Amino acid sequence: MTVTFAAVPALDGPAGAQARARQATLTKPAGALGRLEELSIWWAATQRTCPPVPPSRIRVVVFAGDHGVATAGVSAYPSEVTAQMLANFIGGGAAVNVLAQRLGAGIRVVDMAVATDAPGAALPGDVTKWRVRRGSGRLDIENALTVAEADQAIAAGTAIADEEIDAGADLLIPGDMGIGNTTPSAVLIGVLTGSDAQLVTGRGTGIDDATLLRKRGIVAAGIERGAAIRGATGPDAVSLLAAVGGADIAAMAGFLAQAATRRTPVLLDGVVSGAAALVAEQLAPGARAWWQAGHRSAEPAHGIALEALGLQPLVELG
Repeated sequence: MTVTFAAVPALDGPAGAQARARQATLTKPAGALGRLEELSIWWAATQRTCPPVPPSRIRVVVFAGDHGVATAGVSAYPSEVTAQMLANFIGGGAAVNVLAQRLGAGIRVVDMAVATDAPGAALPGDVTKWRVRRGSGRLDIENALTVAEADQAIAAGTAIADEEIDAGADLLIPGDMGIGNTTPSAVLIGVLTGSDAQLVTGRGTGIDDATLLRKRGIVAAGIERGAAIRGATGPDAVSLLAAVGGADIAAMAGFLAQAATRRTPVLLDGVVSGAAALVAEQLAPGARAWWQAGHRSAEPAHGIALEALGLQPLVELG
């Protein structure tokens, strides 16, 4: 059964107007704080109050999954690295752990479709609870998921958003882990923005020229397969995720869509969350109003996705 989402509520207009008016009363030249002024207005509108307060419970949710295209040699690393990194996240040894700790944010790791077992002890049950399958299909020659699996993954992301929001989260940050995941991301962004493989294919983990050419061919094949899935108003989001997405991206799309329906702001990460966000906007039109883009990555598809979403990155550090 296809997951449906409630209508996305609008940001609070009166609170935003109050925040804008308050800017004019501050002792500073108009516009002196640049984007910080617009961000403060947006934040007030998400909280429905002025002045707004800092987030008190920030949650990073890392959606993990392996992709069949990794076997075609689109990455500098084998798919086994995904499970190794999950163990590192859980053990607190990754960069995201350090950054989250500095911010006072909590981290949750979700195995949606990791293909191999983590080294040493098995992953905790709360990590594997939502797993749809072990690895997604190779999207250039077969569907990544069944439609039922895509639905299951979207429903998982929706439930995870509900769990976090019900527990008090007032800012959500989606993360990703999956060797080869920039390939389905490029495909989804290519299909949903009408961009060709030449424009959306990047070097991911730092691949060489020969691997880039191979990856570009796989992305082109994926875009062709994905573009064939069109209804009267464009690609059906669930069918598109099943054909050329993955359980991790599908779950993230459900997570982003549900956060918006629950009036919870989201800070997007890189190209994978950019792809998921484009799909989430299809699932819950208007959801983009509740998101900000944390940065623009070096992946060319990321900038294309952000432009399509009308989001300006907060930082650009390459």
